[in-house]
Amino acid sequence: MSHITKLRILSTFVALLLALAGFTSSRLAAQEKQPPQLPLPEMQRLAKLYVGRWEYTETYPKSAFSPNGGVNTGVYISESGPGGNSIFNHFHSKGPVGEFDGVLVMTWDPNEKAYKAYVFGDSFPAALAETGQWEGDSLVFRSEFSVNGMKFALRNTTKFLEGGKLSSDEFSSANGKPETLLVHVEAVKK
Repeated sequence: MSHITKLRILSTFVALLLALAGFTSSRLAAQEKQPPQLPLPEMQRLAKLYVGRWEYTETYPKSAFSPNGGVNTGVYISESGPGGNSIFNHFHSKGPVGEFDGVLVMTWDPNEKAYKAYVFGDSFPAALAETGQWEGDSLVFRSEFSVNGMKFALRNTTKFLEGGKLSSDEFSSANGKPETLLVHVEAVKK
């Protein structure tokens, strides 16, 4: 094979590679210019309700968790996560019942057709995983876990009220016993 033939083949090969690279880079550039997909409708609904800064009170009735009961005050800040398909809540409260700091991450699971929430707190190990649905005008999350051979169930019911307010009740049950109120929360968006 002559040098000229080899150069033509090499030149054709390089031109083909450059053409493919140009095609690929132009496709990538076109993809990068497309706006990101909107958050899922379920997350848009939550973002409209949650995103912002909230001040709240936690009212604890007398219970095994809080023998004297009491009222704590706190702040939580909610913001949309990457792509708007999650919401991150950072919360901090303190008062006679104690001081609590944590993060709540909420998202929508299209396979389960349910909200998922993961709570990370300074007063317990690992994460508490919850599953939620709208039940009428209330957003209800449920979870179950075991500690030292006891099975616990939690149910959190949140209602969004007019004027940037919400009301939330956390109920607990141990080993299938009737639920009792663990804490009542009232919050105002600032």
